[in-house]
Amino acid sequence: MMDVAALARVSQATVSLILNGSSGARFSEATRKRVLDAAQELGYRLSSRSVASANSNSKVIVFAVDELTTDPWMSLAFEGAREKALELGIRVVLGVFRQDEDPEGSIFSVSDSQSLVGYIFGTILTRKIDPPEPLFKVPSVLVNCYDQQRRLPSILPGDVAGGRAATERLIAAGCKRIALINGQEGLDNPRDRLRGYKQALASNDLAYDPELVHYGNWEPSSGYEKTHALMKLPDPPDGIFCANDLMALGCIEALKEIGKTIPSDVAVVGFDNRDIAQFTFPPLTTFHLPMFEMGGMAVEMMTDIAGGLNSSHDQLKVECRLVERQSA
Repeated sequence: MMDVAALARVSQATVSLILNGSSGARFSEATRKRVLDAAQELGYRLSSRSVASANSNSKVIVFAVDELTTDPWMSLAFEGAREKALELGIRVVLGVFRQDEDPEGSIFSVSDSQSLVGYIFGTILTRKIDPPEPLFKVPSVLVNCYDQQRRLPSILPGDVAGGRAATERLIAAGCKRIALINGQEGLDNPRDRLRGYKQALASNDLAYDPELVHYGNWEPSSGYEKTHALMKLPDPPDGIFCANDLMALGCIEALKEIGKTIPSDVAVVGFDNRDIAQFTFPPLTTFHLPMFEMGGMAVEMMTDIAGGLNSSHDQLKVECRLVERQSA
């Protein structure tokens, strides 16, 4: 979109609306022609879905989430789903569902001009849910949540493997005494990342010390406070795994405040790969939370189910890949 926008001398938003055939956007024919000509000149191929009439019987997926604004995760999952669905000629509509606000489940309804493919239901925190009743009537996939009875397929981040890999990255950096600043107790992500942390220690003949595991609240302030507490131990850590990047921000500031150099004195690894991680000093080594990829996988899984291809793998774990920077 950046290339097309630059060549056509319009905004990226204009390019997106024109190439996706948005019926509500009004542009002059000259503007439309500039964008389409630029796309053609740059070698982009436009599929028939881009110019489909909004009034035709179009296929649609409803993507319902429990929360959208407090963290970027469901927005990223939606974008991944939308991009994959566009390749298949399917539209994705987004809505926020809270049982107390929408007891009738109106978010799950579609218009007569649309053919429903199925539902994707996502939660901002990885957790067990009791799926809304409409999800059992058509092909449906859960993202970042799961039904304990395994009635619906789910796609989750590989938090155990991610926690293990993050700890092993610090071990590879030469750290012998590794601390974990975890998220809130009782949630799935902290539980699984702690499990991975313990596995990595055991596999490398390093003793597990409960004094090195502190629970924060995902915010920079708790990373800052827990780091100060850890560094006051008689035998402080030489490596710190923070269970999210925001706590890693506070951790880095606390280490600087007490005169520690990162990574030579204390190495730090985060988790999530938020945009801000590349702008810390030093830039933060972290693990990518694959929400965008999970959204795309949910669409693929749903269309397989709708086409009669049922998989025996009803719960998929997606790898959290290492993003190497300078803090470790």
